[in-house]
Amino acid sequence: MKVYKKESVQHINASLEECWTFFSNPNNLQVITPTNMGFKVTDYDNKLVYAGQIIQYKIAPLLGIKLNWMTEITVVKDNSYFVDEQRFGPYALWHHKHFFEATANGTQMTDIVHYALPFGFIGRIVNALIVKNELKTIFEYRHKKVEEIFNIK
Repeated sequence: MKVYKKESVQHINASLEECWTFFSNPNNLQVITPTNMGFKVTDYDNKLVYAGQIIQYKIAPLLGIKLNWMTEITVVKDNSYFVDEQRFGPYALWHHKHFFEATANGTQMTDIVHYALPFGFIGRIVNALIVKNELKTIFEYRHKKVEEIFNIK
C-alpha cells in the first residue's frame, strides 16, 4: 500500500482560542469544504472535538456518487492539536493532524494528511489522475475560505 502525504500551512489573523473554537466544531467542516463535494455532516454529538468522538458524513467526491464516511477524533490537546482518523469510508488509510500555534500576530495552522487508497496499482493510478488533484483543490478552497472568514476584514 502506497501512503501519500499532503501538508498545508496557513497564517490566520485570529487568536489561538478563536481558531480552536472554529476548527474544533465539526459543523464548520461544511463551511470550508467545496460545495461540489456534496459534503454534509450527518451525525455527531454537537460537542467540540474530543478524543473518541465519532463524526459521520456524506460526501460525493466523484460524479455525484454519494459515499458514507466516518471518522474518529483519536487525540486532542486543547488549543494545540487534534487528529481525525477514518473508521469507514473511501480511503484505505486517512490520518489527518490539525496543529494550531500562537504567533506574534495570530495563529499558524498546519494540516498534515497521510492517506492511502485501496486497490493497489489501480489506487495509485486513481491517486495520480484524480485524488491528488482533488485534495489539492480542497486545500486551496479551504485556504481561501479561511482567508475570507478570518483574514479579510
